[in-house]
Amino acid sequence: MSSAAASRRLVSSLHRILSLSSRSFSSGAVVVTRAPSSFHQFLRGFTASSDALLQQQQEIALPTRIIEPKPGAMSPSSKRTGLIAVKCGMTGLWDKWGARVPITVLWVDDNIVSQVKTIEKEGIFALQIGCGQKKAKHLTKPEVGHFRAQGVPLKRKLREFPVTEDALLPLGTSLGVRHFVPGQYVDVTGITMGKGFQGGMKRHGFKGGPASHGASLSHRSIGSTGQRDAPGKVFKGKKMPGRMGGKQRTVKNVWIYKIDPVRNLIWVKGQVPGAEGNFVFIKDAVYRKHEISLLPFPTYFRGEGTEDTLEPLVADLGDVDPFMLGD
Repeated sequence: MSSAAASRRLVSSLHRILSLSSRSFSSGAVVVTRAPSSFHQFLRGFTASSDALLQQQQEIALPTRIIEPKPGAMSPSSKRTGLIAVKCGMTGLWDKWGARVPITVLWVDDNIVSQVKTIEKEGIFALQIGCGQKKAKHLTKPEVGHFRAQGVPLKRKLREFPVTEDALLPLGTSLGVRHFVPGQYVDVTGITMGKGFQGGMKRHGFKGGPASHGASLSHRSIGSTGQRDAPGKVFKGKKMPGRMGGKQRTVKNVWIYKIDPVRNLIWVKGQVPGAEGNFVFIKDAVYRKHEISLLPFPTYFRGEGTEDTLEPLVADLGDVDPFMLGD
């Protein structure tokens, strides 16, 4: 709450109290009327001063930050925005050396900057990214109002990515797969596949009881969960049956094998959390950082008079056959 709002609340409370104290009331045949005190005059002056202060604060407008969509130089402390993608599934590819690479295909569906947050207004530097399309009848009224206030199309999924000041992008900027480069490592966040209520063997990898001798209807039981009379309880955090999956998890250092700018597809090596059709959030890896001079900053901008390549971009696998190193 701002100081002006607190002042208005204080003034309204004092007005209410004094209005009650200045009312006339009857006691039998005698009518008693309390005359207003000199405090009323002080209160009027205080109200006038608070209103004048509020008007001055409204007149003092913060300078408008101008963000230009142009390439810049990335520093070691710079932090770029991420992207929202849809998990399409898994497959396998063979690289130029004949090695099979397990692949997860991610689709970057029409990502744009739906809101820009600055230190002057929101207190942080961040970009809100919108993905996909959605009809107004399938959104709540606050969501529709948010998109119309920002002047951007209706989006199916929103995600906020903290960035540094030099990585801000203008409202409505389109983001594609060229935001990342092949051979780069990224961190992928998503909601894991829900498995429902599962036992200790599947949920935590317990061994279980004997399969034949010495076991009676307790082959998959977790066994004892505590001690004797002391402490006489089960400690918190004990691995027991319960709901499995359906939680947000991040897979770090995922290698980008190939990108397809035409279809906005990213091929990454290995698995990422989530089922087919789920949203995942991709950002630059925290631990295995790429060469900053090779990353487009703050994002990829097509140069004037140049055309985007139509061929997929594959990571550099080197000139030495890994299968011939042992010879």
